[in-house]
Amino acid sequence: MVIKVFLASSSGSTAIKKKQQDVVGFLEALKIDYAQLDIASNEDNRAWMRENVPGEKKPTNGIPLPPQIFNEEMYCGDYDTFFDAKEDNTVYEFLGLTPPPGSKEAQQAENSQKLQNGSVTEEHPDDDTTKIELKEAEQNGDAHTAELEEDEESKNAETDAQDENEEEEEPAEEEEESRKPAEEEEQEEAEGDKVEDNHLVSEAEDELVSEEEEELRELEED
Repeated sequence: MVIKVFLASSSGSTAIKKKQQDVVGFLEALKIDYAQLDIASNEDNRAWMRENVPGEKKPTNGIPLPPQIFNEEMYCGDYDTFFDAKEDNTVYEFLGLTPPPGSKEAQQAENSQKLQNGSVTEEHPDDDTTKIELKEAEQNGDAHTAELEEDEESKNAETDAQDENEEEEEPAEEEEESRKPAEEEEQEEAEGDKVEDNHLVSEAEDELVSEEEEELRELEED
């Protein structure tokens, strides 16, 4: 397979020249075999390029600008798609080529394949190692579930103990509240008795004074 790069050797556009040099220089750096096909001096090359660029890749005026890249008859893309592939390290895929061993693109493809194989292994755990790992995971899960149940039971026990303490505290508070009126009543009765005693003492003193006055009056009369 030969990579074909359609160029315009006598283009007056600096941007087009720079893009062409970028594509050619990168292909040479990767040591990829390619063929330059000039559309400026060869009418057949220009006609073939315009005819084989897909319609959705052509600009609004219908005339694609160089550089345009093909792998034999297969269209690869223009400069913009080539640049994106270069940035993503997928130039070989862009060109329809197999990346050489040791290249970044080959390593990426290998890693991607490993990830896919890993996903398949997880979906179909047929080997003993995977079964053991799954069994250990289930055991760990059961142990974790048991720990959660124990924690739940201990929490329930603590809640029940708190409820019992609250129930014990409530009668004590009720008893204390019922005791307060009784103590107040006793205190009021004691104060009433004290007032009555004071009244009796006062009456006794009054009577004693009256008796003394009576005796004095009798002595004076005698």
